[in-house]
Amino acid sequence: MKIRSGILIASVIALFAIVLAGATPALAQEHPAGGTPHWSYAGPDGPEHWGDLDPSFAACKSGQRQSPIDIQDAKPADLKAIKFDYKLAPMKIINNGHTILIRYEAGSSITVDGKQYQLVQFHFHHPSEEEINGQKFDMVLHLVHVHADGSAVAIAVLLKSGNENPLIRDIWSHIPKETGKEAEFKKVMINAADLLPADQNYFTFDGSLTIPPCSDVKWFVLKTPVELSPAQIAAFARMYPDNARPIQPTNGRKIEESNFTK
Repeated sequence: MKIRSGILIASVIALFAIVLAGATPALAQEHPAGGTPHWSYAGPDGPEHWGDLDPSFAACKSGQRQSPIDIQDAKPADLKAIKFDYKLAPMKIINNGHTILIRYEAGSSITVDGKQYQLVQFHFHHPSEEEINGQKFDMVLHLVHVHADGSAVAIAVLLKSGNENPLIRDIWSHIPKETGKEAEFKKVMINAADLLPADQNYFTFDGSLTIPPCSDVKWFVLKTPVELSPAQIAAFARMYPDNARPIQPTNGRKIEESNFTK
């Protein structure tokens, strides 16, 4: 158990080394010696090759519970509501060459099955990585949470075209022009709760990170999408036309869905 726990913690640390350090853009030819191997969403270092780029990425190729998936045949289950405890935080934002990412300061969390996970960052994909019965959405938001024992939980919020989203307007207007350089706006306070739908029923399953090193994550995909305006979706798509990992095999894994009322 100690060995497995150490591997899991190392995988989570590797995730944040990749995401928070500002990984090199897709057009870059080199990465720093001893740094994270370069990966992208197309070409010789695209998703189908991630597992061959570095031994630490092996799960991307050999893992049996990889994400994202097409959510089908979910089984109704007696599941409890996720307890969200998100608080105001100063905006810390980076365009890291793979996505637009907001690093969240300590103090916000979710509680799942009596276990508390700290919100550490959220980011976006276009189009959505997750599908529901073969349907993709315009975009998806991933909120990544980590427990002190190294285990990770991700919340997926599906995003669709509709009304303008005020928080997204604030985020998009503060995206740094320089790729890989984080900017902090201490006077711009945001609350990730403003990106959640009112109905927080969900699908849940065991999965993985959708970027290298593709290590274990418990997923909760909220059923109800949140709206962004067509212009907001287009603005992200101009930066990232396709930063979604392809759908992965479910390999018979259990997919459950909640059905509670607030």
